[in-house]
Amino acid sequence: MKSIYKLSLVALAVVGLTACNQEQEVVAKKVELTTDAQKEAYSVGGSIGRYMAGHITEQEELGFAVDRTLVIQGFSDGLADTLELTEEEMQVVLQGLDTKLNEKRTEQAALLASKAVEEGKKFLETNKAKEGVVTTESGLQYEVLEAGAGDTPVAEDTVEVHYKGTLIDGTEFDSSYSRGEPAKFPLNRVIPGWTEGVQLMPVGAKYKFVIPSELAYGERDTGTIPANSTLVFEVELLSIEKAQAAPAAQ
Repeated sequence: MKSIYKLSLVALAVVGLTACNQEQEVVAKKVELTTDAQKEAYSVGGSIGRYMAGHITEQEELGFAVDRTLVIQGFSDGLADTLELTEEEMQVVLQGLDTKLNEKRTEQAALLASKAVEEGKKFLETNKAKEGVVTTESGLQYEVLEAGAGDTPVAEDTVEVHYKGTLIDGTEFDSSYSRGEPAKFPLNRVIPGWTEGVQLMPVGAKYKFVIPSELAYGERDTGTIPANSTLVFEVELLSIEKAQAAPAAQ
């Protein structure tokens, strides 16, 4: 689907808001959705409308106002083939808008990353003083929630674990509990804080880890985990699959 088509149909997402802004009474009209053709047409409009509503909301959250009246006027002019700008002119305008939005996103991301560093340091300092919390030489912090009596893994082993990961404000970003099944992976294929921390655990134990950003994802923003985030994990070590020994040299 061409982007210009998506742009034109932004009107579907904002007609109601514009009417409200103009203090007009909005009366919902019941649409007929009995045939496949009707449902297909409605679904096209609904999908594009929701997409563009999100785009406009993000633009406004970044500080760029959207004149909905002109959006709808552009939509109408496009349908009537009476556009005031050429397609080339619109492409230049939209490319310029994309540039401004990306610059603003970058600026906001840098501010959030800087804030995350400071908040992470404060959280680590506070947590370090709690009873039962141990801080390792690397800066990893752990607390034994439930003791275990089994073997401990080495980095080359594959471990089976249940876990929950949150940001320091409690926002959950991942959980094997939510998925309803444990995770299994080589211990040397995860973030450094996990590789170090899980090696401290005997099978059957449950630990809480507070992992500084430099032992987690660092400056990388994963989408659900902002850059420079200190992470909190609760981990249960269920089993260990020992790495196969390298064959002896001939």
